[in-house]
Amino acid sequence: MKPILIAHRGASAIEPENTLASFKKALKFPFTKMIELDVYAHPSGELLVIHDNKVDRTTNGKGYVMDCSFKYLRSLDAGKRSGKFKGSRKREKIPTLHEVLDLMDARVKVNIELKGENTARPVKKVIEKYIKKGWKPHDFLISSFNHEELKKFKRLMPEVPLGVIFVGIPLGFAKYAQGIKAYSLHLSVEFANQEIVDDAHRRGMKVFCWTLKEADEIARMRKLGVDGMFVNDLEFAYHVLSKR
Repeated sequence: MKPILIAHRGASAIEPENTLASFKKALKFPFTKMIELDVYAHPSGELLVIHDNKVDRTTNGKGYVMDCSFKYLRSLDAGKRSGKFKGSRKREKIPTLHEVLDLMDARVKVNIELKGENTARPVKKVIEKYIKKGWKPHDFLISSFNHEELKKFKRLMPEVPLGVIFVGIPLGFAKYAQGIKAYSLHLSVEFANQEIVDDAHRRGMKVFCWTLKEADEIARMRKLGVDGMFVNDLEFAYHVLSKR
């Protein structure tokens, strides 16, 4: 079975990562089955979609996300200094989680990665609002490197699937993820191997790998039998999978 393609921070090879433009582009590809994004619970009460704890890399501003005012963060251009997009894209705001979910409108599944502390409860409140609008619990996948936040989220909203992210050699990871009732195990492509994939599958969990950029990586992960691939370039990954 062909693994699903997960748009890593949207179509981030084409548009600036974690922007509405990036998510819009990802939605245009019929083979996009899930979109991944990152959220911080800002002191203003807003959930901001941005990967880094500082704005320096992806915007024209400076400073830590949690130390900047919401007004300042929203004034920044999140499409200007993102790699090859520097100086060549239209202005993009750092979006809120509400704005992104309104855009997606339950057309694909959404993987929300919890960044930083105290994200579980506010994300749970937002998801509850969208479930009332017609979304299903399994339209969401909550993941994090912060396993304490994941455990907290599981207690708050057990019906929504969890994805446990690990980095490093995956010895015993599947057993740990099973222990917190995770739906999926998220592994770095660098450390994924047949043993861990088979172990996770025996325990009833999916295996998603991040972040695949090269054709040989995609081919190797497919051979291992992973269930999903986080990719920046959706078209490239789709064509590699289609050829094999």
